[in-house]
Amino acid sequence: MHMLTNKIYKKLRISLLLVAIFPLLLTLNSCGIYKKTDARKVSPNPDERVLKNLNEGRGFRFGNNKGKAGEFSFATSNVLWQATLETLDFIPLTIADYGGGIVITDWYNNSETANESLKISVRFLSNQIRSDSLMVKIFKKNCNTSKECKVFKIKSSLNDEITLAILKKATLFKKKRATPYNGKVGELSTQ
Repeated sequence: MHMLTNKIYKKLRISLLLVAIFPLLLTLNSCGIYKKTDARKVSPNPDERVLKNLNEGRGFRFGNNKGKAGEFSFATSNVLWQATLETLDFIPLTIADYGGGIVITDWYNNSETANESLKISVRFLSNQIRSDSLMVKIFKKNCNTSKECKVFKIKSSLNDEITLAILKKATLFKKKRATPYNGKVGELSTQ
């Protein structure tokens, strides 16, 4: 009896496997992965092929992208992000997380005060170029001679100066922003 049930389970597993594989094979066959092309009809110039594929909408997308042409969710299109990185380029960064919307610098110490260091944190609250789109925090670390350190958040005019510098650079970047793809690979025209 036990041997009979094992045979039934084996046949059932094989039939379920075939049922699962068959639609997969049909799907792969309809993808056209191995589509034959005529070399006389396809341009050897890669720029022309790229333009043709862009115009035909080739590739695959996840989610509903209708009506979102020209919107990018990566850091190079966000002028506030670019301006922040350029403004804080004199300090090494500890964290630069575009997805989380935060930039944190390493501890910065000018040579005049050896026992004091500053750390700057910039959090992005929106993508608009406005003063309330950024939250700049500055932390100060004071260490004594026995290397005992105290860290505390400070509020000074430096917060406002950093915010203003970022907003000014972001405004300049927005004015110089490149236009969308013009059909030639490697070329961007400015407005």
